[in-house]
Amino acid sequence: MEFHVKHWLCLSLGLSLLGCAGSYETRPNANSESLPLESKMHPGEVVVPGSDLDLTGFLYRPVTPGRHPAMLQLHGCSGFRNATGMPNESYRFWAEHWVRLGFIVLVLDSLTPRGEKEICTQNARNIRVSVERVRDAYAGLMYLSALEQVDASRIFVQGWSNGGSTTLNALPANAPGRKAAGPQFRAAVAYYPGCFQLIRTRWTPTIPLLVQSGAADDWTPAIHCEQIAEQARSEGANVEMDVYPDALHSFDRVRQPIRFIANVGAGHKGAHVGTNAEAREKSIRRTTEWVLNQLR
Repeated sequence: MEFHVKHWLCLSLGLSLLGCAGSYETRPNANSESLPLESKMHPGEVVVPGSDLDLTGFLYRPVTPGRHPAMLQLHGCSGFRNATGMPNESYRFWAEHWVRLGFIVLVLDSLTPRGEKEICTQNARNIRVSVERVRDAYAGLMYLSALEQVDASRIFVQGWSNGGSTTLNALPANAPGRKAAGPQFRAAVAYYPGCFQLIRTRWTPTIPLLVQSGAADDWTPAIHCEQIAEQARSEGANVEMDVYPDALHSFDRVRQPIRFIANVGAGHKGAHVGTNAEAREKSIRRTTEWVLNQLR
C-alpha cells in the first residue's frame, strides 16, 4: 500500500480519497461542526501487556487487507473515555481520521487499569510522563508491531497534553522501556505538551517530531516547547513546531466550549481550555500532511 501527500490534497478539496482505505466521500473541511455525533466504526477493546500491569485500549482497523502503518494515541491527564467507557468524540475523531487514511490505530489507556479517572488535579502523580507513561507507550509499540496487519517499520505516536509530554519523553535514546534492538516509532506528533521540565535537561529526540501548540495556552505554555525545540534543532534533531494565534489548551477538541478549569496547571492556579475552530482545522491539515510525508 502506498501513501502520498496528494491523497491529503484530495481530502482537503472534498474529493474521493483513493489508494489508502478504499474510496470514500470526505467532508469539505475538518471543523467540529461537520462531525457526526455517532461513530460508524466499531473498535475492539484489547488488552496490552505493560511493564507493571496489563493495560487496556481500543483498536481501530481499516477494512482493506494487507499491512498498514499504525498510530498509537496517548491521552491527556483526564483520560479518553466517555460516560459509556468508549473513546470520547475528540479521540474518536482522530482515530477514525487515521483509519480512513489507511492506518491501524490503538487508543491506549494508562489510567483506568491503574484505578484512576483523572490525574490533572493530583499534586503528586504516581503515573508520571517520564516513567510509567513512557513505558506504556513502548508497550503499545510492541503490541502494534506484533500485529500481522501492521507494518512495524511505520508506527507513529500522537499524544495530547499529558500524553504529548509523554511523547516527548519517549523520544530520547535512553527513554524508559525503549529497546535498542526492538521496534521504534517512525515519527511523533505532540499536541500542547508540557515542556517546562525538559528545559533543564539535554533533551534530544531521535526521530522526527511535530509539535502543535496554542499561543494563548495558559496550562502548558508554548514558549517552553519553543525553547527545547530550538535547542534540539541546534543539535541536529528534526523538530518542527506550529503555534496557533489565540488558541487555548485543547484547541483541537470536538465541540468543547471555552471554560476555566480550577486546580490544574502550574501552581494549580487553573487554566482555560476550549476548541478554536480555525486552529483546529489548520492543525488537522498540517498534522495529516506532515505524517503522510513521513511515510515516504
